[in-house]
Amino acid sequence: MLVIEDCRLTWPDFEADYVLSVKTGNLCAVIGPSGGGKTTLLHMIAGFERPESGTLTFNGQNLRPLEPAKRPVAIVFQDHNLFPHLSAAQNVALGLRPSLRLSADERLLVSEMLESVDLKGFEERRPGEMSGGQRQRVALARALISGRPLILLDEPFSSLDPGLRRDMILLVDALRRKRPVTIIMTIHTPEDVADIADQMAFVADGRVVASGRPADILSSNLAPRIAAAVSDS
Repeated sequence: MLVIEDCRLTWPDFEADYVLSVKTGNLCAVIGPSGGGKTTLLHMIAGFERPESGTLTFNGQNLRPLEPAKRPVAIVFQDHNLFPHLSAAQNVALGLRPSLRLSADERLLVSEMLESVDLKGFEERRPGEMSGGQRQRVALARALISGRPLILLDEPFSSLDPGLRRDMILLVDALRRKRPVTIIMTIHTPEDVADIADQMAFVADGRVVASGRPADILSSNLAPRIAAAVSDS
């Protein structure tokens, strides 16, 4: 389980204090207004931001002292963060070995991972030769091949059209069931994930205002704030 208790971060113009628990193997969708602290929450879990106090553990391991590279976490950003001069296969392989010096078995694993995200035959394509959805599939494959049990998705599909966005969310759901991982995904279209996520958290003003089953969150007294947040995103 991911456990966040009273994790406080402060800046001159913003203050956050997070409390959230996510069961191992669950998909938690994080929604809320722009600037409310959704991305900051993910960055704190990944280690890019350090809380001044509080508890941050995953499956009993204390994450707070660990550098980002030492955490059991992989993150996929909205802009996918691929290297333009590397092929799709090489970008995915970075999740295994930054040196790109792969064994035959590891090269096979890269090919299998690309196939799992419906990119068989795209091994030699560079990011500039691929669509936005295809680039996000490469980034997702790189996160999954790392073997890290906690995957953070920071609005990775927000630039995609509604149909493709939904397809990508369904793909994430299918992949996490084949390779058990815990996923926390920020998203500004809660309707796309309401029937898939195990949990939904509403984040605003640097706080987790509410967390629970998606149906409960979306039908609660937060509904007007959620609607406003969606229109603001």
